[in-house]
Amino acid sequence: MNKTFAAGLIALGLVLQTGCAVTSGQSSVGQYVDDSTITARVKKRFAEDPDVAATRIDVKTLNGTVQLTGFAVTELERQRAADIARSVPDVRNVQNDVIVQPKN
Repeated sequence: MNKTFAAGLIALGLVLQTGCAVTSGQSSVGQYVDDSTITARVKKRFAEDPDVAATRIDVKTLNGTVQLTGFAVTELERQRAADIARSVPDVRNVQNDVIVQPKN
């Protein structure tokens, strides 16, 4: 799968993912927009990075805290994903719950 196609899928997922996050614990519509922007930036950087599989790692953001879940094939990929997330503007904290599962 090429990176452009993956980035398109990510963008589509963001559009379809909009929901009632404001009622699920976030403080305002503005914060929801900020969190959505952070999530989109992290996913975009994942799609651009040759060492991170954007399709295997999920990103969610709440009040500036980014939670990473999913699977990486190496510890290096897992750490790289967290480093990328930390480098995005307005990220306050990164919770890296990615599990390393080497390919068979």
